[in-house]
Amino acid sequence: MNKSNLSSMHLSKMAVALVLAGGRGSRLYDLTAKRAKPSVYFGGKFRIIDFVLSNCINSGIRKIGVVTQYKSHSLIRHVQRGWGYMRGELNEFIDLLPAQQRINEEFWYRGTADAIYQNIDILKSYRSEYFVILAGDHIYKMDYSLMLQDHVKSSLGCTIGCISVPKEEAYAFGIMQINEDRLITNFVEKPANPPTLLNNSNISLASMGIYIFNAEYLYQLLEEDIMNNTSSHDFGKDIIPKVVQQGRALAHPFEFSCVPKIDKPYWRDVGTIDSFWSANLDLASNLPELNLYDPQWPIWTNQEQLPPAKCVPDLNGVNTDIANTLISGGCIISGSKLINSVIFFNVRIESFSQVKDCVVLPNVLINEGCRLTKVIIDRGCVIPKGLVIGENPELDATRFFRSNNGVILVTREMLLRLSRE
Repeated sequence: MNKSNLSSMHLSKMAVALVLAGGRGSRLYDLTAKRAKPSVYFGGKFRIIDFVLSNCINSGIRKIGVVTQYKSHSLIRHVQRGWGYMRGELNEFIDLLPAQQRINEEFWYRGTADAIYQNIDILKSYRSEYFVILAGDHIYKMDYSLMLQDHVKSSLGCTIGCISVPKEEAYAFGIMQINEDRLITNFVEKPANPPTLLNNSNISLASMGIYIFNAEYLYQLLEEDIMNNTSSHDFGKDIIPKVVQQGRALAHPFEFSCVPKIDKPYWRDVGTIDSFWSANLDLASNLPELNLYDPQWPIWTNQEQLPPAKCVPDLNGVNTDIANTLISGGCIISGSKLINSVIFFNVRIESFSQVKDCVVLPNVLINEGCRLTKVIIDRGCVIPKGLVIGENPELDATRFFRSNNGVILVTREMLLRLSRE
């Protein structure tokens, strides 16, 4: 059968997606103290992993494995409760694949390739023809079925999703060089002096951490890699350079399959406090770069059954003042001022408070008379009456975490220490 003539949705049924969701995300500091990075909240009601899982479902890929490791309880619970609607009788599933030393009883997952290899017996039991390997910690919308069709037409063993980035930012990515047929001719992981495009010396071509492999080729690569004692067992450092050396890697530009198809596709690695804060606040702007309101490409998640958000006057009868702010279900706002902020579900804001340029995660209570500016408030915090954050940089830095760009992170543990002072 000539598979290159099959529709993209038909090919999706022949693929299994493997979501790498075991990363710690240490640059998010206390936001990942109790949860893995893919489990961090985003966009008022979602978790970061919801975006890649929604891409899979919307692309017609309904056989998914989620590979977990670091502090995975919150992530596993979210996937179980929010993504358990697959139809087993139709061979649909989301399997959770925690580190459990299945193949080697000496090691937990040592790298991204080892995380896949240690589940190779499970992978073979799927009898899939293609594996779509995805990072679980990025925010974007992409039709993987179109990338899969591109992969099959190429007749190569591997296809890598790529995106153009400014040369000065390329040091943080795996960077590739390609020929006129999009065959990858060189790949370097996080180079100090990144190569650039032939026609633009200011732009580099970066890997998105999205790979499609023919199943048998992936098994071969993993088994060879695990026998190499000098390998770090990582896709970017070991597997992909080998595939490139063998001349079997195709570059798939993000603009070929981004949703919607626009000149400047949206893709974010919200891996720092500043990038997490700015990506959330962009959603509250007049024309956000990421459209969460597209019914043709919905973002799915686990959500509680909550009453609508409610705004009531303060104790003096003055109404709430709101501008450019997302407010999720279960919230009650009492006569306060909210400007350019993202308020997650079950948040209570009492009278006479001002919340400006803030990201407030679920189940937070902000008591009367608080003034908060450029703050991320972690889940479950109780902000004391009259507390002011974001107006005195030196004081904020002694009490909370403050980034170089002035974004302040507040957690329950920080507030507890503050109450003891």
